[in-house]
Amino acid sequence: MIQLNEGNVLLKPSQRKQLLSWLRRSIKYTQRMTRCFMSISMNRCGKQVEVIATIWSGKSPTVFHAKSSDWRDATRHLIHRLSGYLHDQLIRGAMA
Repeated sequence: MIQLNEGNVLLKPSQRKQLLSWLRRSIKYTQRMTRCFMSISMNRCGKQVEVIATIWSGKSPTVFHAKSSDWRDATRHLIHRLSGYLHDQLIRGAMA
């Protein structure tokens, strides 16, 4: 399951749809894993946009941060790290 909290970043509906399409692979990984919940929050701090993703898949949550002047750059960087982490967790779970 995924939760998107835009905070004080104004996204158009088309931009929200684009963001969710970028997250498609990560969403598939979280659906394959049991008891996995992902929360993404976006906040604007001055001219910077900070994107924070928190994943609860076990005992303690894992947090990823990305900061950039453009929301697209920050989310791309974060999603790249998320998909790598979730893929690794999925493979480790299959091996165990």
